[in-house]
Amino acid sequence: MARLTVEYNLALIGFGNVGQGLAEILSKKAPLLREKFDADIRIVAICDLTKGSIADADGFDPQALLDHINEKGDLKEFPAPDKGWDARETIENSGANVLVELSFTDLKTGEPALSHMIQALASGMNVSTTNKGPAALHFPKLLELSKTYGGEIGVEGTVMSGTPTLALGMNMLAAAGVTRIQGILNGTTNYILGEMENGADYADALKDAQAKGYAEADPAGDVDGHDAAAKVVILANLVMGQSMTMEDVSCIGISGLTRAQIQSAQSENQRWKLIGTLENVNGQIQGSVRPVKLDATHPLYGVSGAANAITYSTDLLGDITLIGPGAGRIETGYAIIGDILTFPH
Repeated sequence: MARLTVEYNLALIGFGNVGQGLAEILSKKAPLLREKFDADIRIVAICDLTKGSIADADGFDPQALLDHINEKGDLKEFPAPDKGWDARETIENSGANVLVELSFTDLKTGEPALSHMIQALASGMNVSTTNKGPAALHFPKLLELSKTYGGEIGVEGTVMSGTPTLALGMNMLAAAGVTRIQGILNGTTNYILGEMENGADYADALKDAQAKGYAEADPAGDVDGHDAAAKVVILANLVMGQSMTMEDVSCIGISGLTRAQIQSAQSENQRWKLIGTLENVNGQIQGSVRPVKLDATHPLYGVSGAANAITYSTDLLGDITLIGPGAGRIETGYAIIGDILTFPH
């Protein structure tokens, strides 16, 4: 009996690094996705505030999109039957059945991504996002919309990029009984702490991280722990069944750590890491982000550079540790592919 190929027509809101990473994956892996997963994944619309908006119900050649943007810097001259739509019009008119929400993250309101996702879910579309704002602040509301109108929602890329952190915790370990979660959930701070171990002071390590593209010009979201805190909230609500908010997570960043503290830990065969934690305290799951001194026996001790890692402590399997990239163009683009392949055929 012949297998049916499922068409996933994507409307991308945002076409920065992650959107272009997704296009690059599709340009190389489309035949594999069709052959192995019966999935025909096509980009039919892109809406980007600075790069322009284009749509074609027949789909775009992803390599042609990349070549054009590399040459011109935007998509405003890219040939397309429909142009100039805003995000609302793109969702409404493009004929897409999957919204890929890749706009900038706002950890105070979740906007504008939240409105885009609500519109898409209310029209029965599937949604995949790497945007931490809506996932951390409004996931129960989004999940209710998906159940009401029949779309699916995927947020794998919000925690550890393409490393399948949520898939592991929510699916494979669900029956094992997750009792505690600890993670290095921000690669920027892990890189900075590693450079301080190598002799740099905090200010110089931060400048180096910015020069390498690990840290933004305004690094507060990383170094103050807010990025990691958003991921703790997502893990709490999706993996541990909580109703946690950003305000529930006690948060201390790394800017107060000194070279003397780093050296003192090294002399004791310990390391400072910024650790996001979810654990049961007096019968309640509590979340925190703070610098922690880890012994060499701890599974997160050896995680270096800008890598991310997570340790799930379970009733049945003990500790399970997953290490992988927490950022990157291709890596985060892959999280979108992972989400799409979980949507119903």
